[in-house]
Amino acid sequence: MKQDISTRYIITGGPGAGKTTLLEELSRHEVITVPEEGRRIIRQQIDSGGEGLPWLNKERFAELMFQESVKTYLEISKMGYTKAVFFDRGILDTLGYMRLENIPIPAIMESKAREMVYHNNVFILPPWKEIYENDPERKQTFEQAVETFERMKEIYQEYGFTIIEVPKVSVENRASFILDKII
Repeated sequence: MKQDISTRYIITGGPGAGKTTLLEELSRHEVITVPEEGRRIIRQQIDSGGEGLPWLNKERFAELMFQESVKTYLEISKMGYTKAVFFDRGILDTLGYMRLENIPIPAIMESKAREMVYHNNVFILPPWKEIYENDPERKQTFEQAVETFERMKEIYQEYGFTIIEVPKVSVENRASFILDKII
């Protein structure tokens, strides 16, 4: 994956680590935030009776996530933002998910992922049992969340990104930690 000192940042980690709450807090600081595609896809698939759900058809879910992540990335890129943009998960998160689920990664996905440009620093939220909760869209166990965290960390390192682990502190302090790193 090509990288530069872009203004596009990734916030990743396992499910239930506080990414969405952190993005909401960051949005209060005059930066642009982009929600993750996974939850939207799950809601859409449930509403339409689709099978692209991680508990029904993991491959279809991964395909939908990848397609939507690329689409969103390209839409944001066209806007030409000069201030920081924070993505709740990046394109590589889908590839990490596919590895986690032992789904073969098509060469076209690998190739497309390498074309997307993000900042070299990727912020990763570690598993945090005290805040972890299941809901209708998050059915993984905490142990699966830990494994997902490990896969995300591995894939971003493999693609040459610098991983910055965000401490387990209040959401306000997490946002300050990140904002201090991008200035």
